[in-house]
Amino acid sequence: MKKENVRVAIVGSNYNAGITDSLEKHCVDKLLQNGVSKENISSTRVPGSLELPLAVKKLAKKKMFDAIIVFGAIHKGETYHFELISEECIRGCMNVSWEYEIPVIFEVLAVYDLKDAWERATRVKENRGVEAAETALSMIEALSKI
Repeated sequence: MKKENVRVAIVGSNYNAGITDSLEKHCVDKLLQNGVSKENISSTRVPGSLELPLAVKKLAKKKMFDAIIVFGAIHKGETYHFELISEECIRGCMNVSWEYEIPVIFEVLAVYDLKDAWERATRVKENRGVEAAETALSMIEALSKI
């Protein structure tokens, strides 16, 4: 499979946008370094993490992407809200992956301290944006052989 033909959609949450921006920047840089054409990378933003699965489903239904990468950051507060959003977000994204047989690379960082999300989004080593790009490319390659 020629990587310049690979099409990747990125969906990010505007909530904690700085974290999402950094994850996406590192991801796109890694995709470009691996030969994915800039024209084949699509980016969409939604208000928050609970809205991510619907956007992912709409993109999957188009059947024009080889993988969808999801970015966001959910911070534990003083209520049960964190658990509700985290669990439903991943469940929705995974349901789309199974229903449409497309890799949905889930990098919605569910953290107890926003500092942890910033570290995962900005550090050079073990950056979750970079890991998302690598995982997407690996899954595209693996699925093309099945």
